[in-house]
Amino acid sequence: MKIAFANDHAAYDVRQALIDYIKSLGHSVKDFGWSQNTSCDYPDYAIPASESVAKGESDFGVLLCGSGIGMCIVANKVKGIRAALCWNEEVAKLSRLHNNANVLCLPARFLTLEELKKVIAAWLSTPFSNEARHQNRINKIPQGVI
Repeated sequence: MKIAFANDHAAYDVRQALIDYIKSLGHSVKDFGWSQNTSCDYPDYAIPASESVAKGESDFGVLLCGSGIGMCIVANKVKGIRAALCWNEEVAKLSRLHNNANVLCLPARFLTLEELKKVIAAWLSTPFSNEARHQNRINKIPQGVI
């Protein structure tokens, strides 16, 4: 799969390790992230990565900022994106099974590198359930504005 990856300065320390990890799982990575250890604005990276997913250029997105909240808010403004903020493997699996999330948002300041890897692996390996009740709920979600 093609994964759009983006991060802000808060995830600078883990960004390359996570890109390498995603590649080690057999995926390709399109990097939209900030590669410096200086302050930046997360919307500048969340929007192009999310647009890549929405346009079908990437299959999924993985976005990181300090809390994951900022990236998640921005990603969900992009039409066609269902971004989920996940802090453990179970939440990651449920976001895929029930919500068919196509962008994973992670809190770089609150999870260790190993925890981040586990959440990413769980999320990328979990398919949508395709149950009608879940699809009906997803169909009721308004589209983004970007």
